[in-house]
Amino acid sequence: MMLMATVPPKLCLMLSGGGRTALNILDHIERGELNAHIALVISSDASAAGAQRCRDRGLRVLVIPGTIPSDTLGRTLREHHVDWIVLAGYLKLVRIPAEFAGRVINIHPALLPKFGGKGMHGHHVHEAVIAAGEKQSGCTVHFCDDRYDTGPIILQMTCPVLPGDTPDTLAARVFELEKRAFPAALKQVLEKPAGRSSE
Repeated sequence: MMLMATVPPKLCLMLSGGGRTALNILDHIERGELNAHIALVISSDASAAGAQRCRDRGLRVLVIPGTIPSDTLGRTLREHHVDWIVLAGYLKLVRIPAEFAGRVINIHPALLPKFGGKGMHGHHVHEAVIAAGEKQSGCTVHFCDDRYDTGPIILQMTCPVLPGDTPDTLAARVFELEKRAFPAALKQVLEKPAGRSSE
């Protein structure tokens, strides 16, 4: 019996910064550890280093500043036959097109529901974790809805907050988790029958 080859799900990665998360996902795909294809990268900033780094790796990049209207985003995604939106350090609120409800995934550098919401990104998160005296931090991969950092959690990974930690040292430890957590969560979601999760 002949097995039919599965067509890899097509991803749109959205970023605002240096592109480390996007390139980590691309590395996993190129190593054969994640069955997906990056059809498009959207950067919110023309000067973001991640936009050029993704171009240098052969990815198609569009720069769309500001908050993207849902109809504009939906039309762009359809033109590139995108199946899933993956937020890879994207700092704008995504107006999710109706057809992509339940198909937008984000990673957050803390253990949601704590330390999430508008403005909670980058060093702001790690500063807040340290200021609160938390003994543990980590990262959360979750489905997105129309608010910041809410939506069903797919998986979390944890690490200790050590005495003497600075936002930089904690950020570095959390990012090491993110490099494993995001591809693992994408693999879990994309390999589900019909590519969707009701959990």
